[in-house]
Amino acid sequence: MSPTNSEIIFEISDDEVDGGYSASALGYGIHTQAETIEEMRDNIREAVECYFDDASARSRIIRLPEMSTFPDS
Repeated sequence: MSPTNSEIIFEISDDEVDGGYSASALGYGIHTQAETIEEMRDNIREAVECYFDDASARSRIIRLPEMSTFPDS
């Protein structure tokens, strides 16, 4: 599977049920969770690597919301 454009955009939100954060890629079946924003960045990279088995098929740009839009932790 190959991304149709050069970037993958993630939506990050508070996980109201379990606490922490959850993230989903727009247009892809990539989802992950984390307790902190720093952990979320690492988890997103790992999730993208797992979703695209072939490294050459991965997007080189992963776009996250600006830090100013993250809820206070």
